[in-house]
Parts: sequence; C-alpha cells; structure tokens
Amino acid sequence: MQTHNLGYPRIGSHRELKRASEQFWAGNITRQQLQETGLAIRQANWLTQQQAGIALIPCNDFSFYDQVLDMSLTVGAIPDRFAPLLETSPSATYPSDLYFAMARGYQQEGLDLKAMEMTKWFDTNYHYIVPEFRADQTFTLSSDKLFTEFDEARQVLGKTPKPMLLGPVSYLLLGKEKDSGFNRLDLLERLLPIYEQILTRLQAQGTDWIQFDEPGLSLNLTQPQQDAFATAYQWLRQRFPTLKFLLASYFECYGDNLNAVIQLPVDCLHLDLVRCPSQLADILQTDFTERPMQLSLGVVDGRNIWINDMNRSQILVQRAIDAVGADRVMIAPSCSLLHVPCDLTLETNGQSLPAEVKQWLAFARQKLAEVATLATLISDPESPEAQAALASNQAALAARSKSARLNRPTVQARVRALTDTDAQRSSPFAQRQTVQREQLNLPLFPTTTIGSFPQTEAIRTNRSKLKKGEQSQADYDQFIETEITEAIRWQEDIGLDVLVHGEFERNDMVEYFGERLDGFAFSANGWVQSYGSRCVKPPILFGDVARSQPMTVRWTQFAQSLTDRPVKGMLTGPVTILQWSFVRDDQPRRDTCLQLALAVRDEVVDLAAAGIRIIQIDEPAIREGLPLRRENWATYLDWAGRAFRVAASGVADTTQIHTHMCYSEFNDIMGAIAALDADVITIETSRSQMELLDAFVDFNYPNEIGPGVYDIHSPSVPTVAEMTGLLHKAMAVLPAHNLWVNPDCGLKTRRWPETAQALTNMVRAAQQIRQQIAEPA
Repeated sequence: MQTHNLGYPRIGSHRELKRASEQFWAGNITRQQLQETGLAIRQANWLTQQQAGIALIPCNDFSFYDQVLDMSLTVGAIPDRFAPLLETSPSATYPSDLYFAMARGYQQEGLDLKAMEMTKWFDTNYHYIVPEFRADQTFTLSSDKLFTEFDEARQVLGKTPKPMLLGPVSYLLLGKEKDSGFNRLDLLERLLPIYEQILTRLQAQGTDWIQFDEPGLSLNLTQPQQDAFATAYQWLRQRFPTLKFLLASYFECYGDNLNAVIQLPVDCLHLDLVRCPSQLADILQTDFTERPMQLSLGVVDGRNIWINDMNRSQILVQRAIDAVGADRVMIAPSCSLLHVPCDLTLETNGQSLPAEVKQWLAFARQKLAEVATLATLISDPESPEAQAALASNQAALAARSKSARLNRPTVQARVRALTDTDAQRSSPFAQRQTVQREQLNLPLFPTTTIGSFPQTEAIRTNRSKLKKGEQSQADYDQFIETEITEAIRWQEDIGLDVLVHGEFERNDMVEYFGERLDGFAFSANGWVQSYGSRCVKPPILFGDVARSQPMTVRWTQFAQSLTDRPVKGMLTGPVTILQWSFVRDDQPRRDTCLQLALAVRDEVVDLAAAGIRIIQIDEPAIREGLPLRRENWATYLDWAGRAFRVAASGVADTTQIHTHMCYSEFNDIMGAIAALDADVITIETSRSQMELLDAFVDFNYPNEIGPGVYDIHSPSVPTVAEMTGLLHKAMAVLPAHNLWVNPDCGLKTRRWPETAQALTNMVRAAQQIRQQIAEPA
C-alpha cells in the first residue's frame, strides 16, 4: 500500500521565499540568488517527504508566485499586453520579468502593464492569478520549469518523482473569457496538444506517474463541462497508454459528477475523505470495484492543523481495502499541504502556543508522519513504533475533548439567546441614508481608504521590541500615537474626506483581534501563503470565543480627537475571522461564527458610544467561505449573513456601517450581499476594469458602494486619468450619489512613496469628477 503527497508548502520553513522575492523585487539580490533560494527550498521539501516515508513525492508543486500563473506561462497563455517582455524572457529563465509582470504589473522603461486579475482559490484564502482567454487564443509550450524540476527531484531523491499538473479542464474553468461570443472550454482542443508535448517530454525523462489536479470536479458541472473531462482524458490516454494518471480533486465530494468521473480512463482516483467522508461509500456502491483503478484516500486533513484521528482513519482505509484490496489503495493528505504551516517542531515558545494546545496540532511535516503511520498501522499493525504513535494520538484526542479551555457556558448561553431582532438594524437603509447624510455632510464621491497604511520598518521594529521586552508599553504607545498623528495630518493635507487611523498597532487583520479574544492560541512560525510573497499566520481558534475588554476603541478614539473629519473604526468581521483562522473542528462552524459575531458586536457598540460615526466591518471572506456545491449554499449564507448582521446591528441609525470585500466574484450571491444591509460596501474592481460591478448593476444594488480605483497589489501608481476613467465607468451604471472613491484593499503591504502618490491622484480624480458634474454640459 503506497503513500503519496499532493503538494508541500513552498514558502520555506522560515519564509525564505518571501524574503528572497521581496529582496529581488527591490533590486537587492540577483535573479540567480532568488533561483538558488527556490532550489534550496525544493530540495529541503523533497528530502523532508522522503525521510517521512512518503513513497510517491510530487514535483512541480513549487512556485515563485502561483501555480495557475505557472501553468499559464507553461502553455503560453500570455496576454497580448505583455508582448514587449517576451523577447527578454526566454523559457529557461524562471522566474522572468514577464512572469512577475503578469502577477504584479510592470511600470518601467516606458511601459505600464497592468497585472492579471487575482481571485480566491476555491474556498481557501489562497489567491491565484486568473488566466485570460481570447476567442483566437493559441497555446505553445513556453517554459522549461516543469522539466527542470523533475530532473532536480530525481537527482535529490534517487528515484522518480510524481509530476503534478493542473489539469487541462480545471485550468480553463479557472480562467475568464476576455472576448464575448465564445466559451473558454472551446479552447480545449487547442490546449490538449500542449499537454501532449508536456507528457511526451516527461515520459522521455522517465516518469511513471502524472498527478492531474482537477479541483473543478468538486463543483456543480453542466453536461458539456462533464463531457470536456471525458474528452480530455480519453484524448490523453490514447496517446499515453502506459503512463499512470492520478486524478485529484479536493475540498468537496465529487457529488453528481461521480458517475462521470469513474468512467474516466485514469489509473488512480483521489478522494478528499476529510471534507467528504461519505463519498467512499458512494463510490464503493458503484461498479468501481470492477474497474482497474486504484483509490487514493485523503484521510489526513490538508486544510486544518488538528491531529488526525487515527482510529477513524483506519476504519475508512480498512473499508476500502475490504472492498478492493490493499494493492489498490493509496494513503495521502486530503489536498496539497500548501494550506498549512511547515513544521510544528519550530514552535518552541510555550507562551504563545501552550503545550496543552500544541499536542492537539499537526503541521505539514507532522501530517506526512501521520500518513506514513497510518500506512504502517494497516500493513503492520503490531509495529511498536506505529502502536506508540497510535497511543499518543488517542491520548491527545482524549485530553482535548476533556479540556477546560474549550467550553464557556455563558458564551454558549448568549448565542442561544439571540433573536431575529438582534440581527436587524432599527430602520431600513433609505431612512438611515438620509440621517447619515445630514450628520456626516460628505461631498459627492467621498474619498476614503480601506483602513491600513504601510507597515514601515520602524513600525515592525518597535512592535518586535515590545514583544521581546526591549521596549516599555508606554514608549510603544507614544510611538503609535506619533504614527497616528502624522497619518491623520497627512490625510487632511491631501484632502481625504473620511480618515483612518492607519492600523499601525496591528500585526494582521485577524491575528490582532484573535490576540484580544478568549479562545485563541498563536504560533510563532505557523505561516502559510496567501498570494505571492504575502504570508499570513492564522490564529488557532480552539475554544469558545469571548471579548473581555475593548480591542480598538483607544486608538480609534485618539485618532478622532485629532480631527473634525470622520475617522472610521476598523474591525474584522466574524466570518473573516472564522475563515482566516484554523478553526476548531469539534462544533459546527455556525456556532463558532455567532460567538465571534457577538464579540464584534460588543466592539461596535463601544466604538459608537465613543463617538465614532463610521464603522467598517471587513468581510473579504464571505464569498470565500461559500460551499463549493450549490446545494449547500443556502445554509451557509443564512448563518454567515446572520453573523454579520448580529455584529452590525447594535447601533443607532446615525452610525454608518461599512463593509469591505475583495478579490471575489459576487454574481451568484448578490441577494446575500444585499441582505447584509451594510450602508456602504467597498470592493475590488480596478484589475477587472470595473467588470465586477456588473453583478451589483444587474441586481440593482440599493445601498452605497465604493468600487476600487487603485490596485494595491501592484507596485504601479495609477494616474489621475486612469482613475477618472474607472469612475466614469462606474457612473455610467450606478447612481453618482451612491458612489465612493477608494483603493481596492488595505495598504499595509505597500511602500509610502507609491501610496502617497496614488492616494493623492485618487483625491484629485474625485475632485475632477465632482467638478465635471457641477459644470453644465
């Protein structure tokens, strides 16, 4: 019985890739030094998996930015605007200027190339670069990355690795048509010959297995989409009768795609038995047992950090063995380990991660050991090492279930006492809008930012000194007051209408709140990739959540005391805290989310009592949390929307509630977005050139909206003309009196020079639009 892995974290155990990438972008290291960092990470990853006892080890799961972007480069799906960089980016150069330009934009040597759109990878907080397809799209093999890394892995491991490819149909489904009148799946027959070239080279290099990731199979597919999978794999099988194809989908059941999937000519089918354990019984009830196909059982959670229940996993594995035989069963994590931190042994500070909680956790390296242990428990149940591991596992699970840290009866009672009134504002939006306009007296096209300003080296250094005890709390507070004062004065100087305090005291929009709530623990090195070089360290939400004291009031109130203009209170919403934490798996997520909602509600009430007239509750993860299968949407949207309204509805009509959402598609959930009943919503629209507004227009969205005009994930500084152009597009489809002017997202990751120029241009753009409206035609 073989073990295998679907993918491993690529940031490095100490975020080596992040640091090297940012140093390269800043011009502080050479491309060769960046490449050497990538090679060192890959080699360490391969050896870690081999030493853990994994038999089939993947290659091509590494990326300098994003695996979907890598695929676009590999198959030559390069938008025309990047043509000026093609001649300077040969296929052997990875990562090239072209590659990073597609991800981040490019603004030098007289060129101003806009980055490709970025959105969430299914229901995770990982972001991928969206492929762009034209009706006349052509494909060509344009990168040697995959083949180079295959040879590297074979040399390091001393055996043949398992190349991982994003499957052709999911790759097309993840993209967007940039011309009207065609369907991107129509491009399949042009794309498959490139996959043929890829497999031909890999076969010549000596590969036995190919892992095709087809997460699109977890979605509700139309018949033509199901047919596309059949077409693709029959076409590939005819040309490669001896290669072994492992087809992997994850994050959900195959659902009503299952019958179509088991007809595909593949050698092994991967099941995510963490997210959907019932699908094992579903597949064993079909004629699968009569087919010459293996099963890959994803029994170790690749998305969350709790230890595996070895007894439960053994039952699932044994059920499959009893039905098809041990030689047809493989054991693996449920999905790529990209979504969990690298190594729990790096957590040596018991203050942030208590020993009691630590024993309940497994990071990527420990999950590999769990896979290997499960295989041994099945094949050699009397193994002393495996039995010892099983005993330790069961003892930790028992200790967790009995821990006094988990349950707070008063919190549970408060959730049970919630009524419909607690999730509803006092008056409908139209009445609130009138009251708020009279009180705030803002101009047309009011300007604001999403909340955070650049986190400078001085800010990070002072925070680090405070944590290490090298700086007193009083001195740190004085430093933060100075930063806030300068930020308020600067915002007044450039003419922003609604100000923010800058969030200089916050390390992360979720971690900051988790540190101030009961029920959370924190790792020191539990980093995961969100996009590119952006890494986050999700809090570990292990118990009932409660707020014992205000979390943001002091700094927001201080900022408001410095100015007559309104300062927004900035909060992270309950759904986003839930989604961007490693959440307990011993109670329904709905219940945990309502606990979070009550904690945020208490903060909203305190901010309003302190004189804060505008409060923003960020919920960028609402769409991300949507179940992949539509039949589960209504249940999720009901409790997620209720949680937001509970958080927002404890204040009077005069308090204006904002929310922010970014890098999401809203078309199919507009009813739920409107039901949140936020007075103002700000969204990302600049990369899509206001395309994302279409959903709000088609729905006739009634409340106020701030479509982003500044792509903060690109170093490019938009001009006044570019921003006014975007605003004219918005004005053409939405009432001018309901429009706000703002960036796409927070500015924490940007540098001050580009931020200052971009926001200055944004204010000028709003002023120009106001003047144009005021002047007679």
